[in-house]
Order: sequence, then C-alpha cells, then structure tokens
Amino acid sequence: MTAPDRFPPAPQSSVSAIRAGEPSTVKLAKAACRKLALGLRGQLPPLVRAEAGLHLADAVDALRFPAGAVVSGFWPIRDEIDPRPLMDALRARGHPLCLPAIVDGELVFRRLTRESELVRAGFGTVEPPADAEELVPDCMLVPLAAFDARGARIGYGRGYYDRAIAAIGTRRGAPPMTVGIAFSVQQVEEVPEEAHDRRLQRILSETGFIDITENG
Repeated sequence: MTAPDRFPPAPQSSVSAIRAGEPSTVKLAKAACRKLALGLRGQLPPLVRAEAGLHLADAVDALRFPAGAVVSGFWPIRDEIDPRPLMDALRARGHPLCLPAIVDGELVFRRLTRESELVRAGFGTVEPPADAEELVPDCMLVPLAAFDARGARIGYGRGYYDRAIAAIGTRRGAPPMTVGIAFSVQQVEEVPEEAHDRRLQRILSETGFIDITENG
C-alpha cells in the first residue's frame, strides 16, 4: 500500500468540530464528533471492514518500527477495524506483542503469543490472563472513535489511552511511538481537544498512512 504525504480532506459527512473552549462545551462537541464518526463506521459493509484489516497489514513496513520494539495492539470490539493481520505481520518481523488489560482503572500491557489463552474482559474484548508477563510497549497501535489530520484523537470517553501514554512517557523519559488505527471514514475536520488529550504521532487507515511528526 502506498504511503501518501497526508490524508485527503475529510468528507462532507464528517463533523466540523469546534475549537477548544469551556470544558463542558468541548465535552459536548467530543460526544457529537464521536457519535457521527462511529455512525459512519457502523454503516460500513462487513466485507469492506474485513478487507480494510488486510490493507493495514500491507503497510507494516511503512510504520518503520525499531527492530525488536515491543508493540501493543488491541482486540477489536463492535465494528472496529481489525488490527490483527497487522499485528501478526509485526510478530513475523520479530516484534514482541502485548494487549491491554484494565487493572484498578488503568491500562497494563500483557504479553501476547500464539499460545496465549485469552480470557473475556470488559467492553466485549479479551485479554491475556492475569499471570501473563507485563510489558512496557515501545510502540502502540491505538484504537479510536475519531481522528483528524493533526493526530488529535477521540476515544470512547474513559481516557485510558491518554493516561497510559502519559504514564509510559514519564516512566521511560520519552513517549511511546503511537499509531492511531481506524477506518478512513472516522476522519473529521478538527477534533475538539482538552488539556489531558495526547495527540497521535502517526495514523494508519485502509486508505493510507501518515507520519504526523514528518508532515506536521
């Protein structure tokens, strides 16, 4: 898959999000942005969603993750794009993988192998068991509800990834490399932001890849 310099403009059906203002106003704008982007995602036919996940794997080399870097993925829920083909391509290139688990209200990351016996977790997902080795990811594949071309992201409203990215950065002295993973229809014109929000460094969808640190 080719790696364009940047995504095309957001379609007319995307949200025109307001700029950051009063916290309550920003939260309402985020909720509206999330609702519309997820609605567009939910309208995608099953075959389109399946093919999109395979297109992600085609871009594995464009990510340019450092050799041997630990990569956190995620197990798709509802109608999220499926990152598992991409995760398997990263595994084949020697990257240790891990999946998030919620412990005491925060994310930890547990090693994922082909032998892992996954257990049911909240939000309809699965995770490695509690006795799996905990890893600190160098690179993170980040799920999202909506994104913009600046790397601003809206999640599902709980702030798990924002806090995890900040905590890893504090622990290691440098933030992990973050890649938002989504369908292209989830792109909006401008994501409303709050002080605690963490922008993504890269975005990958079925239509292309952008390194915001190079183009921003």
